[in-house]
Amino acid sequence: MARQQLETAAQNLRTASDATAGEASDRLDDLADQLDDLATRDSGPDHGRLARIQSALADLDDEVDADAAAAIDDADDAINAYRETIEGGV
Repeated sequence: MARQQLETAAQNLRTASDATAGEASDRLDDLADQLDDLATRDSGPDHGRLARIQSALADLDDEVDADAAAAIDDADDAINAYRETIEGGV
């Protein structure tokens, strides 16, 4: 299911958050919450909303250690996989 990819991305961000401290951890938790919400809504998110989340992830990727960065990259991959399923393509 396409929405499972967003749930997977949220789980990956929680993993990254657990490996991080401070503001970066809080931001990762917030993004995970957003993805959880988007995964369960009646209608799925559009490309613009997901692109904004991915932009925030790119910013955070530079602020965390290698383990958290790997989890963020996995989340980004899951979001890209979801985006391939919605009209308009990536």
